[in-house]
Amino acid sequence: MGKRLTITQLTCRYGDQTILESLSLSVTRGEIICLLGASGCGKTTLLKAIAGLLPLHAGKLYLNDRLLDDSSRQVAPEQRHIGMIFQDYALFPHLTVSENIAFGLPSQSRREKQQRVEEMLSLVRLDGYQSRYPHQLSGGQQQRVAIARSLAYQPELLLLDEPFSNIDTQVRHELIREIRSIFKQQGVTAIFVTHSREEAFAFADKMAVMNQGVIEQFGPASELYHHPSSRFVADFLGGGSYLPARPGGRHSFHTPLGRIRTDSLPDNAPHRDPDQACVLLLRPQHVLLKADSRSETRVLEQQFMGDHCRYIVNVSGHHLVATSDEPLTVGDPVAVSINPQGIHVFPDDGISG
Repeated sequence: MGKRLTITQLTCRYGDQTILESLSLSVTRGEIICLLGASGCGKTTLLKAIAGLLPLHAGKLYLNDRLLDDSSRQVAPEQRHIGMIFQDYALFPHLTVSENIAFGLPSQSRREKQQRVEEMLSLVRLDGYQSRYPHQLSGGQQQRVAIARSLAYQPELLLLDEPFSNIDTQVRHELIREIRSIFKQQGVTAIFVTHSREEAFAFADKMAVMNQGVIEQFGPASELYHHPSSRFVADFLGGGSYLPARPGGRHSFHTPLGRIRTDSLPDNAPHRDPDQACVLLLRPQHVLLKADSRSETRVLEQQFMGDHCRYIVNVSGHHLVATSDEPLTVGDPVAVSINPQGIHVFPDDGISG
């Protein structure tokens, strides 16, 4: 499968402020890519630059090997064959569902348009809704109409800006599953923006975690979660704790909890130099608690998460987020053990955490 979208050294500015700097990204045909990051990191700016709604100050942007933008010339948004779904869906309130879907179709006979609309209604499971107006639909149904309208004219790339933010939590996960299935069935190449890691994990094939106008790391969700390239990526994709350590041999570390050995570290991990201080990233599932009346370690906090509880304990002055198979309460004495499988290590950069 070839590349659908290629971005090289893209830079965008608002006035004197640089929003995106020397950013590069490649998207393969049929991939669903998530731009993930906190507000102000540049993810929506990148989406607008791809759509042609913002000029580039440097870099190049190709779609199917066709140059769309290189800062000296720019293909107009309507000529890019790129679809875009906005956060508020942007449906026309005075048009029916069918009329909304047909709005972006090129010049076709009435019969051809009707056939295409019926195909899209069936695709998004809205058969029988063609005569309704947007205000007569739920948020999830409006989202389906927006998807159908965007796919009706078969764009080469589909851009989605916070597509699930206006959907009730109770139906959001089901809608994400349905729309992902539709995209895969249709071979849609899509880029979507979100600040929710849960949405990114559920919807995307790959994620680009953005920070201050650059992509910190790009790849499959499991790779970014289990092998983050920086502490920023590690913290953004999931809570955890950092335990100071010193290498004690290959894949072995001296820590305030004693000696910890793990065989899951990459070959380039900073674990070879015994004089090099480092920190171990411990996800909650790595820190295990068990009630032990003889222990001086106590549960400091309990966080009810719905289907499980998280606990915070103090180990030699370091607060660790932990899990337990036993029901515990604040003040309970506990023994702390470490499951070493999947522990990640970073050089000690002096940042507390």
